[in-house]
Amino acid sequence: MSPQSSIQIGLNAAIIAMVENAPAILRIPGPGPVVHDALPFGPFDPSQHRTMELGLRQWVEEQTALKVGYVEQLYTFGDRGRQRQEGDSGPHVVSVGYLALTRWKEEQAAKLAASGASWKNCYLFLPWEDWREGRPAVLDDVILPALHDWVTMKGNTSVAAGLATLDQGNRNRVRIAFGLEGINWDEERVLDRYELMYSAGLLEEAVSDERVASTNLTHSLGTQMLNDHRRILATALARLRSKLKYRPVIFEMLPDEFTLLALQQTVESIMGRTVHKQNFRRLVESNQLVEPTGKTSLSTGGRPAALFKFRREVMAERPAPGLRLGRG
Repeated sequence: MSPQSSIQIGLNAAIIAMVENAPAILRIPGPGPVVHDALPFGPFDPSQHRTMELGLRQWVEEQTALKVGYVEQLYTFGDRGRQRQEGDSGPHVVSVGYLALTRWKEEQAAKLAASGASWKNCYLFLPWEDWREGRPAVLDDVILPALHDWVTMKGNTSVAAGLATLDQGNRNRVRIAFGLEGINWDEERVLDRYELMYSAGLLEEAVSDERVASTNLTHSLGTQMLNDHRRILATALARLRSKLKYRPVIFEMLPDEFTLLALQQTVESIMGRTVHKQNFRRLVESNQLVEPTGKTSLSTGGRPAALFKFRREVMAERPAPGLRLGRG
């Protein structure tokens, strides 16, 4: 088998923690003359790694000095051309993406800095996903007009009749993914939105992959990442938003003791939208996810706030102990 037709398995970690009231991704400087933010990654070597997860944990620790806790496999990314490098004649890389959750600790900062790793707000890479302060202006100012031009093939006067069905299919994809024409915005469709913008040539990754010569936009749509790492991040955020509704993974990102306000703010940050305070507290209480510690905190700056902890018994009591949120 020639090098051009061989395959290498790569392991990529989307590690998310709460940093400064926002979901943050652990990034490392990518290789190459143009340094882009990258996810911790490395090849799977079956002679050294008994499992892919163990291999992933090894690469993360070597590259960031961080030992991760909760890890789950996301998806396998094998598209050709999604990590094109000029003059590259090496094996085709099939990337296995993982979602990992951890707690941010100030004492980790020195070790991370020494390794070159650091935390960066997820919404710097996916700015259209953060609705906590209202509908992001970039949607109506940049993204939706550009997608409209794409689905209508504006400026193309020689469109074959056979493309009409494809055009309508893309139009429907945009309607559903971006919540248009009476369809509600679905926060879980993070990857769908990213893929549409990539397909339309609106993201710098499409330029790097030589899908388009230029985005033709005057406004950059978030920070570019190495290869298809931003695609993996979008998949990770979508999975995390979905997971919150049926598994109590939110507590992997919180300290052992927390206020209900901190819990609410963490959920809002991940979901990218606000929730109604009283409805949220009733939901938490009715699901019996937490229990009081008997202690209080003065960190809120007002009256002492009660501290709570995750009630682990809930895992054995019912199959899906998550937070199914209504609209805020």
